[in-house]
Amino acid sequence: MTRRKPLVTQHLEHLSRRVLEEHRELIHGYVRRREGVYVLYRRGKLYYVGLASNLKGRLGHHLKDRHRDSWDSFSVYLTIGDDHLRELESLIIRITEPSGNKQKGKFARSEDLLRRFKRDYKRSAAQQLDELVGKAPRKKASKSKRKKRAKGRKGEAVVLAGAFDRQVKLHGTHKGKTLTAYVRKSGLISFDKKRFTSPSNAARHAVKRRTCNGWTFWHYELSPGHWVPLDHLRR
Repeated sequence: MTRRKPLVTQHLEHLSRRVLEEHRELIHGYVRRREGVYVLYRRGKLYYVGLASNLKGRLGHHLKDRHRDSWDSFSVYLTIGDDHLRELESLIIRITEPSGNKQKGKFARSEDLLRRFKRDYKRSAAQQLDELVGKAPRKKASKSKRKKRAKGRKGEAVVLAGAFDRQVKLHGTHKGKTLTAYVRKSGLISFDKKRFTSPSNAARHAVKRRTCNGWTFWHYELSPGHWVPLDHLRR
């Protein structure tokens, strides 16, 4: 069983600034050629958060830059590689809002859900208001009409009808290649200039096999960078 690589591999917390000033070589021995996140404190309170691919140089720099008289202790968190350091720094800054950081942290691809929340809240509030004033709710389409709308050209039921309120991209991997399909608002799946009424029908065509479970073959982006199998919809 393969172990996951830890984000933080070593750390030193709440050391006095004097340690860095009076025993610099000792600290440098730990952080030389290492990347990670560091934190500066003043009188026990968070002052500044930063990241560095060269912690040795950055810590030494803060002994004489504009922050030099603003901190009296520090912590360092060493990582393997710096793939997620920028976002980790942004996350910490946004949560803690240190007084020494001038810029607010930014995320590479995170979706701000505030707009969606406002839309959903307005919809929910409108429904509650209708209930309060005794307004009759909108009549839902009859079962027969819904069934009629959710059928393909050959009368087959469209399995994903109503699953998404917008067109959604799907990815599937076959023989090392990433295949792309789209779920339309109607629920029909477009792939290879054809339309399919179910994920498995589209998957069978994609891999050119008689059987293929489309619920596990096709993945959609639940949130930026987070792809999950279509089977997630059935949980």
